[in-house]
Amino acid sequence: MVMIAVATRSLVFLALALIYHSIAVLAFDITRNDNLAVYWGQDSAGNQKQLSTYCADATIDNVILAFLYIFNGTGGEPVIDFANICNQYDDSVFPGTALANCSFMASQIEACQAKGKIVTLSLGGGTGQVGLSSTTVAQNFANKIWNEFLGGSSTTRPFGSAVLDGVDLDIESGSPNHYSAFVNRIRSHASGASKKYYVTAAPQCPFPDANIGAALNAASFDAVFVQFYNNYCGLDQPDDYNFNTWDDWARSGSANPDIKVYIGAAASANAAGEGYVDIGTLENYATNGQDTFDSFGGVMLWDASEAYTNHRYDKAIKNAMTANAARSKVEERKSKGHLESTYPAEKPFLHVQL
Repeated sequence: MVMIAVATRSLVFLALALIYHSIAVLAFDITRNDNLAVYWGQDSAGNQKQLSTYCADATIDNVILAFLYIFNGTGGEPVIDFANICNQYDDSVFPGTALANCSFMASQIEACQAKGKIVTLSLGGGTGQVGLSSTTVAQNFANKIWNEFLGGSSTTRPFGSAVLDGVDLDIESGSPNHYSAFVNRIRSHASGASKKYYVTAAPQCPFPDANIGAALNAASFDAVFVQFYNNYCGLDQPDDYNFNTWDDWARSGSANPDIKVYIGAAASANAAGEGYVDIGTLENYATNGQDTFDSFGGVMLWDASEAYTNHRYDKAIKNAMTANAARSKVEERKSKGHLESTYPAEKPFLHVQL
């Protein structure tokens, strides 16, 4: 005889919450606090796989393609580089430009999207040749990004028929001016679109960020992936860790009062010069963020190849956030009395004999 006993209602509802979560994530939901965003494209670990590999399971919610690193290249076109997967040197380019034709990636992008993930394009990077010299230049650049990567049309679309879900600004050099005009023009294009487009940024943790801080105050962003590595306020410096500062800004200084703030983390010791923490430490930071800050949106990792090499660091942190979010949902329902009426008091145990 095998006796299976569910001793408490909480366990039953924890299971139900987990089932609910698995259903809910079929479509990306920016309002959640357990989202995982991961950069892909720069082959940090030296063993980067095709994009579709990282969309094979439910771990990653937002894949960020890195990078479009030159704004105004040959022929007036931007330049993209995805290391060993697609670049201007190893792949064909559009005539008269240095813009790589990565149209073979279209089916992979669309496959990721079909699984409820969003795929966005990051502009900038640590070695980017970036900058917008005027409002007009910023608006024209936004028009180009919209037409070549998002919901517009152009004869030079690097991903062919695939329509990305938005843009990310990882601006780490150049002038900080006019990025709000860029964002506002993207928003203008997206306002009449048939699907939602997202605009995010990846500021450094020192507040305010020197490169994108002004734009964050002036234009509406959906999320910020704050880089808590390679900085004095990194995850390895708990006394200087300043998520609370970013939360204060999200609630009182951001142009979008509903903006989500993510913990940006290095996915392995090799992914950053400093700031990497083991998975247990990151889990503590993340679950505390979920429990403490209304603005908390999840975790961002740099990058996919490092996370996979590091014993699926991405899956570990996603699982921790998912479980904590489910626990919080159960506790919230209990506090409102929703759980008490579900099972009769005289039947607290479920026994099955086999």
